[in-house]
Amino acid sequence: MSHDAQSSGDIRVHRLGTVPYREAVALQAGFQAERQAEEIPDTLLLLEHPPVYTRGRRSRENELSLGEDFYRARGIEIVPTDRGGRVTYHGPGQLVGYPIMRVSDIGVHLRTMEAAIVAALAEYGIEARSRCAEGIDYTGVWVQDRKIASIGVHVSRGVSTHGFAVNVVNDLEPFSWIVACGLPDVTMTSIERELGHKPDGGFDRFTEVMARCFCKIHERVPVAA
Repeated sequence: MSHDAQSSGDIRVHRLGTVPYREAVALQAGFQAERQAEEIPDTLLLLEHPPVYTRGRRSRENELSLGEDFYRARGIEIVPTDRGGRVTYHGPGQLVGYPIMRVSDIGVHLRTMEAAIVAALAEYGIEARSRCAEGIDYTGVWVQDRKIASIGVHVSRGVSTHGFAVNVVNDLEPFSWIVACGLPDVTMTSIERELGHKPDGGFDRFTEVMARCFCKIHERVPVAA
């Protein structure tokens, strides 16, 4: 594919359903290599993970404070990862987005993801915001002092992997078993918790809204893969 075809204004959106975390890392690596080689356009992977704690590059031992046996007994895998950030939880009902994109400025990439999530939540009447000015541990999206979305990325040879996770209808209890995102007193929330009921159209509709808002904020057009 020519470079001109790459800059046509499309973002290719793959909706992958539920994908184990390690498998998703391998998938991202394949897409990243193709994007680095200009073989595919910018791409957004949207999926869910089975229950897993992922440990980013800034994680510390005490963030998994109850011990790995406790977590494994509850069916939660623990996987180290090369993204930025600290420990977080992924599980069913949480929308995970992995943009495989050309990125020239990581800070702008992070803020743009936050803005896209804020826009998507606004469509549900949820007023959310970025707290990036408060420090690196506050990356993500917040509703007042409650965290509703986490962000962590890795960029190699100008192309990003990893991305964002938005709590939609997922169980929030596993966050309470760790020092989530390096913040001991953080309260995690979800769209369901903020609304007091499951969102209209459920998880699938939010996935569509998120894809549209992500592409719109990049001034690009979503194309289903």
